[in-house]
Amino acid sequence: MVVFSGGMVGVSRHTMLYCAILVLYDLILSFAKLYRGVLTLYLPSLHVVPYQFVSYTVLLCPCMQLYHSLISRKIVRYLIVMQEGDALHSLRTNLIDPSNVLQSWDPTLVNPCTWFHVTCNNDNSVIRVDLGNAQLSGTLVPQLGLLKNLQYLELYSNNISGTIPSDLGNLTNLVSLDLYLNSFTGGIPDTLGKLTKLRFLDLSNNNLSGEVPSTGSFSLFTPISFANNPQLCGPGTTKACPGAPPLSPPPPFISPAPPSSQGSSASSTGAIAGGVAAGAALLFAAPAIGFAWWRRRKPQEHFFDVPAEEDPEVHLGQLKRFSLRELQVATDNFSTKNILGRGGFGKVYKGRLADGSLVAVKRLKEERTPGGELQFQTEVEMISMAVHRNLLRLRGFCMTPTERLLVYPYMANGSVASCLRERPPSEPPLDWTTRRRIALGSARGLSYLHDHCDPKIIHRDVKAANILLDEEFEAVVGDFGLAKLMDYKDTHVTTAVRGTIGHIAPEYLSTGKSSEKTDVFGYGIMLLELITGQRAFDLARLANDDDVMLLDWVKGLLKEKKLDMLVDPDLQDDYVEAEVESLIQVALLCTQGSPMERPKMSEVVRMLEGDGLAERWEEWQKVEVVRLDVEMAPPNGNNEWIIDSTDNLHAVELSGPR
Repeated sequence: MVVFSGGMVGVSRHTMLYCAILVLYDLILSFAKLYRGVLTLYLPSLHVVPYQFVSYTVLLCPCMQLYHSLISRKIVRYLIVMQEGDALHSLRTNLIDPSNVLQSWDPTLVNPCTWFHVTCNNDNSVIRVDLGNAQLSGTLVPQLGLLKNLQYLELYSNNISGTIPSDLGNLTNLVSLDLYLNSFTGGIPDTLGKLTKLRFLDLSNNNLSGEVPSTGSFSLFTPISFANNPQLCGPGTTKACPGAPPLSPPPPFISPAPPSSQGSSASSTGAIAGGVAAGAALLFAAPAIGFAWWRRRKPQEHFFDVPAEEDPEVHLGQLKRFSLRELQVATDNFSTKNILGRGGFGKVYKGRLADGSLVAVKRLKEERTPGGELQFQTEVEMISMAVHRNLLRLRGFCMTPTERLLVYPYMANGSVASCLRERPPSEPPLDWTTRRRIALGSARGLSYLHDHCDPKIIHRDVKAANILLDEEFEAVVGDFGLAKLMDYKDTHVTTAVRGTIGHIAPEYLSTGKSSEKTDVFGYGIMLLELITGQRAFDLARLANDDDVMLLDWVKGLLKEKKLDMLVDPDLQDDYVEAEVESLIQVALLCTQGSPMERPKMSEVVRMLEGDGLAERWEEWQKVEVVRLDVEMAPPNGNNEWIIDSTDNLHAVELSGPR
């Protein structure tokens, strides 16, 4: 609270009263303009404040600089948080949410930073809304344009309809707009061309119509961004608009004729020989000409090649640099039918190269920054040097001014997550022996990243969906190095918490700092996925009054001595109980709250091989007993009942390793 003394030099009581009236006027004006969406503020430091907000108080009142620097900024920041919460709540009311994904978007909680699928910066401004693949329908609202600091709007793979609000053009900090695979109609707003920071745009697989704008940021994007919208036309597509000149593919490359080394005296001989050769060539080429004429009747597919960016100082050894056209041909122009999956880093397409080999092409979707190309290539080289039987090998990459693509071998058996939860009824489930082999193989791969790579590689998103399976169902860790790769705009600092709800270590979520122990936590959750067959985070468990977090659900069942209810029903009791207990013990050791108490991945490997688990488990049980003694002791200090009964400890619900 600021107190103005009557004895302050040069400030009369009349002046102070006048200033108080102006302050009140200022606040009313600010509220009104904020409500109307007119007020524009610059966060986080508020170095610039619009003239309308400053109004008369700073100009006429002594000490009002102090008022504006201390009081009004806090008020304005609070108002902005309220405005962003109102905007997101308006979105919620306009969307149909059969899976209750937006259940946490409670309007009584003013700060939207506490809601699931919303990410904020240190100033509590919303910078990311991630509602991809959430089974949402309904329409978008123009209030989204009030999220002035929003950088990522992820609404892919839903059934949202209606038009794309032109107000999205007010999101001047937007880096990524992903509306892939929805039911949007109407035209593409010209206002999106004003988004100078936009580096990823995916409007493909909708029902958009009209001409694709060609001004502003639209000039950066290839037809991939607009594919499978049959009614779209213009330079960003493969179809010309009515009345416009037809689009044509790039002219074929014609090699220059070699210079003649003969004089004019040989010209007649050359002409005769040329005529004979031409006649023979025509005779043999007749079938080919007929075939070409037949092919012309078929619709032609247009591909757009983009010059690649490369730095001659980076030597990538055997790593192949693909052209964008090569990958377009391999994936049938990034056809929807070739999509293998998608995640936080982008979509993955199945492709077939010219040599017949199958590949998985990952199209990255993140901010491109000037000067980041060399850093990107350096990180790609680092990933390619991590070679281990349990790590996914990088085969090549493609880089253009607006595209980053990575090429990997195709994994025929998909991921652990797909085998656990998305397998066709005709296919058998993963048996227990295979699950144990997956646990050990993935641990070895992560241990290699931590202990044998220089610099060490932190995965930051270890989960069942990122553990792939080759033809022999051998575990192969995928997506490693991508978290660092996608943060190449800031060489030394992790710029965002990357991971999946339910797998993120608590210290990583609270501080944004990752370490090897972050991966250990994610690995422990992945072990629980292997054992239970369940998701790490599942709102469906609320229907049975169970915990939505898999770790909490497992601990609850262990406390109730219901070990048999933990095991995946697909196994049909075909497992070794002692081995299940051992894996659960390893999982609980890996998911301890303190990162210092978690084992290293190399220790995890040894424990899975039968070395050291008994000692580590016994040590942890003692620590748990002491900790719970302190937490649960009665006020009178008499805690003998705890020592006599340990039924409350999930740590002792399992027998020791066998």
